[in-house]
Amino acid sequence: MDFEEQTTGLESALIQVPQEQSLLSRKQVPVKDEIVEEVKKQLLLAGPLVASNFLLFGMQLISVMYVGHVGELALAGASMATSFASVTGLSLTRGMGSALDTFCGQSYGAKQYHMLGIHMQRAMLVLLLVNLPLAFVWANAGRILEFLGQDPEISAAAGNYACLLIPSLFAYAILESHARFLQTQNNVVPLIVSTGAATLVHLLNCWVLVYKTSLGYRGAALATSVTYSINALLLALYVRVSPSCKLTWTGFSKEAFHGIPNFLKLSIPSAVMVSLEVWSFEMIVLLSGFLPNPKLETSALSISFNTCLMVYMIPLAFSGTVSTRVSNQLGAGQPRMACIAICVALSIVVTEGIVAAAVMILARNVWGYCYSSEKEVVKYVGEMLIFVALSHFFDGPQSVLSGVIRGSGQQKIGAYVNLGAYYLIGIPTAVLLAFVQQIGGKGLWIGIIMALFVQALSLAIIVICTDWEKEVKKASDRVFNRVTVAESSS
Repeated sequence: MDFEEQTTGLESALIQVPQEQSLLSRKQVPVKDEIVEEVKKQLLLAGPLVASNFLLFGMQLISVMYVGHVGELALAGASMATSFASVTGLSLTRGMGSALDTFCGQSYGAKQYHMLGIHMQRAMLVLLLVNLPLAFVWANAGRILEFLGQDPEISAAAGNYACLLIPSLFAYAILESHARFLQTQNNVVPLIVSTGAATLVHLLNCWVLVYKTSLGYRGAALATSVTYSINALLLALYVRVSPSCKLTWTGFSKEAFHGIPNFLKLSIPSAVMVSLEVWSFEMIVLLSGFLPNPKLETSALSISFNTCLMVYMIPLAFSGTVSTRVSNQLGAGQPRMACIAICVALSIVVTEGIVAAAVMILARNVWGYCYSSEKEVVKYVGEMLIFVALSHFFDGPQSVLSGVIRGSGQQKIGAYVNLGAYYLIGIPTAVLLAFVQQIGGKGLWIGIIMALFVQALSLAIIVICTDWEKEVKKASDRVFNRVTVAESSS
């Protein structure tokens, strides 16, 4: 069976299209041509997103690189503060902002272009308000970490670092809103330009603030806040002056204050969906500290986690791509094309997953030398990379399917899936294998693999069972109800 037949079979399972409409569509455009066109669109959209994701990941590496040369305590404090910030703030902001994948994406597909700017303003308003109490939490990060039983000295260093990260929390809210606004209208080149420029500035800022001021390791935190602010400012300026946004950005409007409850109905499940996944990975790293030989286990698991995160930048880009394509097609009343987009994205990430897994397995015996010169660590990392490769293979489909869930506005059910996959299956399996069966760090990573497999399988069942004609109607109601409210308010 060739690729076209496979796609047609999956397409018929995904959506019930009226026979007459389906036949007419097939007469107009061959399925093969539709697939080729969709592949081109997704690659053009995903390419800049991959580059932008790697640049954002590079910012973290730059900060760690500079802090690592200051001292062991500085590195431990900065690492703990970064994890604390990710768990308590950035993941929540990113999750709530991903609700724009639904609102902006479907509005753009329905050609209600002016609503994109209103949705973005509403998102910024909500995220900035939500980040006010989160900033208070970050200001007291040192006390909170010490209360949770962390080393007092490291907790104090982490607290000092987190305080200077607070401006980045608000900058990230603006940055995330603008990035989703541009991504959902297939305008992603500005993302790589602004992120690239910000990364270059970050290199200089870190060097100056860490080595040429009295801030020391805390200078990396301030540099991060400055970099995020510059990135957000560049995107904001682009949106307001670029001719490509003249239809989607029509200026500030009081309409943004209306419809906030409807935004929260999607943004809160979105935040839960994203945060549950992020928290589970952080929990796995923390659990490694309770294993026998914790230094070896924690080092190997941290290297494995960083490797997993680095290669995840590729499926993460396709997650955003398919979310945009699906939401656009649902808003445009094209459920069949939305299903083709899903099939294409799944095919791409499965292929990428096989290639990336093969490379990791082949390079497993030397990869550890990039992080450590100790042979024991390098050998253990080589053993762990087999499990990392397997987890990455499942990570691709779940990322794409999660993007489909966001694009179609089914975040609530996605949150339930993540809760069950990670906290009813993944974490308990990891604890059982690591501590009861005494497999160690490998057992923890097997728990992650189980969670990813269950998550991907559950989301696949949901997508296959979804009535996409109904999703088109829901998208239409969502878009035009918002338009009606906005027009009546104005």
